[in-house]
Amino acid sequence: MNSKQVRNAGILLHITSLPSRYGIGDLGKHAYAAADWMAKADIRLWQMLPLNPTGFGNSPYAPRSTFAGNELLIDLEALQKQHLLDEQALRSFPTFSQDHVDFNAVQAFKMPLLKKAATAFLKKSGQKPEAYTDFCNQQAFWLNDYALFMVLYEKYQDARWFSQWPKEYATRDKDAMQTFSEENRQEIEIWKVLQYFFSVQWNDFKTYVNSKDIRIIGDVPVFVAADSADTWSNLHLFKTDKEGHFSSVSGVPPDIFSSTGQLWGNPVYDWEVMKNNGYNWWIKRLTRLFDQIDILRIDHFRGFDAYYEIPATDKTAQNGTWVKVDGTGFFKAIHQALGNVPIIAEDLGLMTDSVEELRDTNGFPGMKILQFGFTKDEDGKNNYYDDFLPHNWAEHFVAYTGTHDNNTTLGWFRSLDKQLKDMVLTYLDCKEEDIVWKMIRCLFLSTVHTAVVPMQDVLEKGEIARMNYPSTCNDTNWSWRSVEEDFSNVLADKIANLVAISTRTGRLGN
Repeated sequence: MNSKQVRNAGILLHITSLPSRYGIGDLGKHAYAAADWMAKADIRLWQMLPLNPTGFGNSPYAPRSTFAGNELLIDLEALQKQHLLDEQALRSFPTFSQDHVDFNAVQAFKMPLLKKAATAFLKKSGQKPEAYTDFCNQQAFWLNDYALFMVLYEKYQDARWFSQWPKEYATRDKDAMQTFSEENRQEIEIWKVLQYFFSVQWNDFKTYVNSKDIRIIGDVPVFVAADSADTWSNLHLFKTDKEGHFSSVSGVPPDIFSSTGQLWGNPVYDWEVMKNNGYNWWIKRLTRLFDQIDILRIDHFRGFDAYYEIPATDKTAQNGTWVKVDGTGFFKAIHQALGNVPIIAEDLGLMTDSVEELRDTNGFPGMKILQFGFTKDEDGKNNYYDDFLPHNWAEHFVAYTGTHDNNTTLGWFRSLDKQLKDMVLTYLDCKEEDIVWKMIRCLFLSTVHTAVVPMQDVLEKGEIARMNYPSTCNDTNWSWRSVEEDFSNVLADKIANLVAISTRTGRLGN
């Protein structure tokens, strides 16, 4: 029999969703205040979305770089305290929405100030500070390419590198790249400084969070974005045709949710090349992540067992095929390089025995979504999702009321038909007005070793606070924000009480 596992409670809250005067949550005082509030609530896990700079659509799951940090998360006030911005710079700022991020407005306001601070840093430093030089040297394997990519990206106004950049830059012609780098040395250096700012602020923040006995759960998508520094600088790691264009893209096949499947469009890896390189790029990617976070959730875990490959020219996912991946060999290499790192496997959707075997043999906990336990299958029955009901959960899982891709619990419940509403209320033995906290209580009292609740649910928010609508690209996705008043002592005490009675204190013996 396995020894008893520590039981934990967590909150899912992305940095962008924190309060701030500047239109988007950042690594400033409200991030530290949120850590204090979680400690008061006896929460031991803070889960976030990927921390990378976002591209078109603002999705953190389609970043400009899987190694870089999102510059918009940098705290401007900290830069002002370092005398890199004058006092006047932050006295006047637009009137931003408090409950949603307007990414275009934030970008227009914040990026010029960040670049101004970076320029001041370079002028003030004279000779580059040793800490900055060390950072550039240690991160050179991705930082140089990212900084160069971003200068080109701005020059060509967000045009896709693989189809709209001049050929000499798209193909990274050596002479052309050298000339461009020399002509744009200052601009490239500014992007490096911004990454240094992010790194320093993030490291300080993580140290503080950990000092509160809270661990950070990070997130990483299996695939990378087509229009990213990752593909541009490592094209040999992806499947391409003889002209160097992506030959295949990722997605999922037709199912009960979509008759044409989902065409994600991410380029797919050439796993043979990856394997022959000793999975070096992936080892560097995960090393970078574990420098920033404590536990890693892998989005679309089944992609390490098999992935759905679709011809790049297709308009739907109907004609794709499943391609097998040597996941056993991959994780063996990861364990040899990094040790027994803590990973959560996002094993949602259509799973197979081989995916579950890969998950279990590596000791990774899978995920359970409480909302899914009350979802009908194609026959209008519910038994297909019985393993998402708490009375069927095993201990070695991480369970959620919902994730960033789900509706809020209140929004989800309101969307159900009467039959399903009655089923939920009967299962939880509650009235409609108590549904959210009954769901949370059910989650916390379950057998799983880790229970995580989105911040929107503990605040009992409706659908307007939903983080993402999968397979859509609109201004509301990824934009929800909390306000300062949300982090009340009354709410912290309510959560702490539930943590206590469910013995989710993060300690054995409780």
